[in-house]
Amino acid sequence: MFKQLNLLDTGQVSEIKKIAADAQFVDGKISNPHSKVKNNLQLHDLEAYNKTSQILQDALMSNPEFTDFAFPEKIAPPLVTRYQPGMHYGLHADSAIIPLPDGPIRSDLSCTIFLNDLNESKGGALHVTQGEASMRFKGTPGSAIVYPSHSLHEVEEISEGERMVAITFIQSKVRDVMKRNLLYELNEVAALEGLGMKHENYTRMQAIQYNLMRMWME
Repeated sequence: MFKQLNLLDTGQVSEIKKIAADAQFVDGKISNPHSKVKNNLQLHDLEAYNKTSQILQDALMSNPEFTDFAFPEKIAPPLVTRYQPGMHYGLHADSAIIPLPDGPIRSDLSCTIFLNDLNESKGGALHVTQGEASMRFKGTPGSAIVYPSHSLHEVEEISEGERMVAITFIQSKVRDVMKRNLLYELNEVAALEGLGMKHENYTRMQAIQYNLMRMWME
């Protein structure tokens, strides 16, 4: 249900940070004014937003690990956000419907793309809970974590340094998380082991892959 990626190279990270350095950031509540748990800053500069979101979206759609895992149908333009000491984002699940200028999308998956080294700061981990289990992620620059939008998660308070990330939401061609994960695992096994199988068995596996995709993809 989770996928960690190496998404951006050092040049792309530097370019995004350079654009963001000269851009305006405002209170993150501008996009969620009724939130009682959101305490961060977000990019509020149309030119900078268009440039950074294009770099990030191109990187996602050209990354086979991401596309194989997420089966993306639509992606919200990624938004750069910042957390300074004392800031956090309390426990929440992401909205099911994300309004966009060209029409809303359903959020099946959320993605956090790390732009600075959180291991050099204190706090600021992405904390995701699944029932009684919990996981914390503090990525290196250019890495990303993809996780189900319905899961409860939070950004823990940062006490030292800065947290700079980009966030986005993905509408998948496969809405159901269990079906999506089964397809991903089956496709991975076929890719890794298929050439070592007898031809007739590999052909049967391919038929299963294709038929499940016909049944489950929207």
